[in-house]
Amino acid sequence: MVCTMPILRALLRAARAFRRPSQGPAGLPANDEVLLDAPDERLSPALVAAALGEYGPAAKLMATTRDGAEWENRDRYLGRLVAFARSRDGWLTDWLAAAPHDPDALLVKAQLAVRRAWESPARAEQLREVGPLISAAAESDPRDPVPWRLALDHARGTHATHTTFEALWEEAIQRSSHHYGCHVAALRYLSAAWYGSHRECFDFAERAAEDSLPGSLVQALPLRAAFALLIEGPGARTTSVQEERIDAAVDLAIALSASFEPGDPWSAEVRNLLAFVLVGRGRWDEALEQFRRIGPHAASFPWSSVSEDPLGRFLQARDDTRLRVAFAAPFAGRADRGGPGGHYA
Repeated sequence: MVCTMPILRALLRAARAFRRPSQGPAGLPANDEVLLDAPDERLSPALVAAALGEYGPAAKLMATTRDGAEWENRDRYLGRLVAFARSRDGWLTDWLAAAPHDPDALLVKAQLAVRRAWESPARAEQLREVGPLISAAAESDPRDPVPWRLALDHARGTHATHTTFEALWEEAIQRSSHHYGCHVAALRYLSAAWYGSHRECFDFAERAAEDSLPGSLVQALPLRAAFALLIEGPGARTTSVQEERIDAAVDLAIALSASFEPGDPWSAEVRNLLAFVLVGRGRWDEALEQFRRIGPHAASFPWSSVSEDPLGRFLQARDDTRLRVAFAAPFAGRADRGGPGGHYA
């Protein structure tokens, strides 16, 4: 029997994220109070139960999101449950055995299969084999847009044509026209790294943000397009038009961040991405403000894209930002001095 104690300790430690953290230098939580991908108060009990081999709380959580049409929460919780199931899926096996036609269990099963296939050296072939699982999840509840987000990811990995992808996109937005996960899946398909270009990526992201609802995470889509451009490589060069679009995306994301309370876990990933891009642009004061707003909620994305230690990279970027802002401030009784130039690397 596999010992569950290390997992339980990690999950229970996440409860610190719901307390008010002590304030360190520059109003930032101490390093040991920052948690990576800490679950919220709804998800945490489900993960603790899963660590004990019990699926009931996860089933109840996912059913609640489906019954209430909480599609954004549903997609977010799905990703976290699947991340846990990648190494410990006994609870999911029991759930499927007890309720083989449960829409929520089928959705978790499909996402897990996609995740595992995506990591296979034979990605396209493996993904084609899990197509029927996505179809089963979609058919189990025709209202749910999340299986269609899975279908969009699946299409990207199986080299689907633009026509096929557009048909899936239409199905997705018919169910939820502003679903963030589906928009991110579409943006990835259109990225220069896959089947589009930076221009197409920005065009799609900016149009979607303009059409989105106030406070919608879709307003962070241009920031995702900016991120895709910035991480292209150290030798990549940007045009003046691209620079303007990057800064416009950042400004829009700053306004979106301001609409959420400081320390809010729901917006943590967007704020982590915003801090990453601000650091890359050398906008140190604004980056420090986002690190304050992030509080103890570090997110794997985007730091895992540049490091195998995302928490360490987050803390390093945060500390570097704090020091740059501190040294750029004028000293009492002395002339103003600018801080060191350059970008964080």
